[in-house]
Amino acid sequence: MPSSATAPVEAQQPSPPPTPSGNLLDRYFRISERGSSVAREMRGGLATFFAMAYIIVLNPIILGAGLDKYGHKLDNAQLVTATALMAGLTTVLMGAIGNVPIACAAGLGINAVVSLQLAPKMSWPDAMGMVVLAGLVLMLLVASGLRQRVMDAIPNGLRRAIAIGIGMFISLIGLVDSGFVTRNPDAAHTSVPMGLGTGGQLHGWPVLVFAAGLILTFVLIVRRAPGAILIGIVVMTFAAIVINELAVIPDTDWGLSVPRIPDSIVGAPDFGLVGDISLFGGFSEVGLLTGCLFVFTVLLSGFFDAMGTIIGVGEEAGLTDENGRLPNMGKILMMDGVAVAAGGVGSASANTAFVESTAGVGEGARTGLANLMTGGLFLLALVLTPLATVVPSQAATPALLVVGFLIMASNVKEIDWSDFTIAIPAFLTIISMPFTYSITNGIGIGVLAFILLRIADRRFREIPWLLNVVGACFLVYFMLDPIERALGVK
Repeated sequence: MPSSATAPVEAQQPSPPPTPSGNLLDRYFRISERGSSVAREMRGGLATFFAMAYIIVLNPIILGAGLDKYGHKLDNAQLVTATALMAGLTTVLMGAIGNVPIACAAGLGINAVVSLQLAPKMSWPDAMGMVVLAGLVLMLLVASGLRQRVMDAIPNGLRRAIAIGIGMFISLIGLVDSGFVTRNPDAAHTSVPMGLGTGGQLHGWPVLVFAAGLILTFVLIVRRAPGAILIGIVVMTFAAIVINELAVIPDTDWGLSVPRIPDSIVGAPDFGLVGDISLFGGFSEVGLLTGCLFVFTVLLSGFFDAMGTIIGVGEEAGLTDENGRLPNMGKILMMDGVAVAAGGVGSASANTAFVESTAGVGEGARTGLANLMTGGLFLLALVLTPLATVVPSQAATPALLVVGFLIMASNVKEIDWSDFTIAIPAFLTIISMPFTYSITNGIGIGVLAFILLRIADRRFREIPWLLNVVGACFLVYFMLDPIERALGVK
């Protein structure tokens, strides 16, 4: 703070003009316009990468667990390369063209559909071809303006509920991935699906790392320390490495990533799976009708998962207008369609907007410049995969709970709880996302409840016609199993 004697003199001195390169960067990404800075964007991009780097390990595990119709299994090293490559490329594209801090990577849930539903019916190239087709259909929907009109048709209260539901969802992901909450085994013969730690108690150093990281991050948030989330991740990663070196801890206690200094931080990428697709081969394997249902399943999951994530992240970043619309929405949605198709081309499954982007938003990211940092780190991970997986989930997951709190705190008050035709669908949306472990399910249940209650309240004319179409699609989505059985698909 300058003294009163010097302040007027300093105020009269013009500030030096920005350098041409910095000015161009600022104007292209609208950094100053959105109240951000290059440092905050870089910090946010780094936080997002750390929060979602687990996908480099997790996606190969999910896809590698499946066998195709001919008993073939995908190579783990090739899957790691494909996952990092497509995450990097699609994240950079989303940032450079969409100008939002929303990173992309292989979508959880969609990869399980590809691995466990598509692949067993056809070859892996056929299954990835189905993913590419779903991405192409998404791009057509964007080009026609239909996808954006669907998003605009969702009432603002339901949009807020989607954001809150995502906040609860990522909080649950953080609790589960950290080991603070675990699934009760079937052998326990209990109706309670989850419990605290192991057997109702917290055990081990890894859970302590999570708890300490959560406390540290919340304290930094309360103290309004800049870089609170990233500081928490970095500090607890170093703490986890030290603890792992000093204590005898089974690798399984850490989950997917073990915080140890790798023997080598460099590994050669294997691009063997990239481009190994058959665009229409799956239809010859399962028939036209079943093939269309498969594409529809991937399409619907990608459509609404991304929609919910984009709305939630945009709301948290303060980029939406009074009607809940994001700037450059057409470009954002088109890049999401490109990400789905690109994921199939790379054999990494459909790439989509990642809810963990809220970790970067919590660090101050407001523009697509943050994505250049996140995407660049994914591309760097192609040769530095051992180093990229050093951060254990227990060090990164506190960020998800902190961001979940921030999302909920900023959106709950914006819902009109006095109007039950909004309040009840909002409530169902909020609880359905974490309890069914699916953003798509939460949106679908909320939309159907909204339509039903507005009709029951004789306010059916207030329902946008396009929302009725969306509701019909969700009916098909939730009744897909009996429909397939009736058509002889199962």
